[in-house]
Amino acid sequence: MLVRDAMSTLVLTIGPAHTLRQAATLMSARRVGAAVVLDHDSNQIGILTERDILNSLGAGQNPDLEAAGAHTTTDVVFATPDWTLDEAAAAMTHGGFRHLVVLDGTGPVGVVSVRDLLRRWAPARRGAPAVPAAAVAG
Repeated sequence: MLVRDAMSTLVLTIGPAHTLRQAATLMSARRVGAAVVLDHDSNQIGILTERDILNSLGAGQNPDLEAAGAHTTTDVVFATPDWTLDEAAAAMTHGGFRHLVVLDGTGPVGVVSVRDLLRRWAPARRGAPAVPAAAVAG
């Protein structure tokens, strides 16, 4: 199975001048855990994740004043739609991140997350038994 089969093609893109609050509002509205940050001035692509926003808040920074660009990861590993899911999982595991930006020749075309991989590798089965309450409570 390939990355193109699992990736989300709904790519939230923001600019580096967006505030963290604006980014969080957009991410929440679209129910995504990451935004691709496009800096047209430097022709650079980065990623801002919910963890980046959480780290800023935890440090006492004001989300209305902090620019996304100051919290963006710019040393990003990119996938192509033709990568296998095993290649994507290996890159995520090796790099210690949960979102992988997918590029083709024209720019970002998707994002694949750990959740996307799990959905493909462990599809819901009809008639599968419910998860035991003890497993959920843990």
